Amino acid sequence: MKLVIQRVNYAEVKVEGATVGKIGKGFLVFVGVGQNDTREIAEKYLKKLLGLRIFEDSDGKTNLSLKDVQGELLLVSQFTLYANCKKGNRPSFIEAGNPTLAEQLYEYMIAEAAKSVPVVQHGIFGADMKISLENDGPFTVILDESIL
Repeated sequence: MKLVIQRVNYAEVKVEGATVGKIGKGFLVFVGVGQNDTREIAEKYLKKLLGLRIFEDSDGKTNLSLKDVQGELLLVSQFTLYANCKKGNRPSFIEAGNPTLAEQLYEYMIAEAAKSVPVVQHGIFGADMKISLENDGPFTVILDESIL
């Protein structure tokens, strides 16, 4: 699994011109599912994501979590996080999880996140999505297999 987490002031995802997910201050998270990912792995990533202390406290230190700032969460599936560009100029995506597995784990993460985050929005799995955001900082964190 791979997550690209952007601390945002706002973010929005549109499909065919219609807004399907929109948040204010919080995290925009691109979710990539790999071939060997499981619910247990998704839970570890979600725990790490929700515990990240990357919002500034009153002293300007990155010391506050999403919960501490009443932040919102926008999850967007993105298999292209598994692009392998080692050979040639056309990326290979063979390391990405099959669509059935990926959609199941993506939906699982949305449901689990909603148990502890009051506002959880999301894109539509497999759709052509347009993302708008204002990155706060900018502040972007990548979580990959190194957290396991």
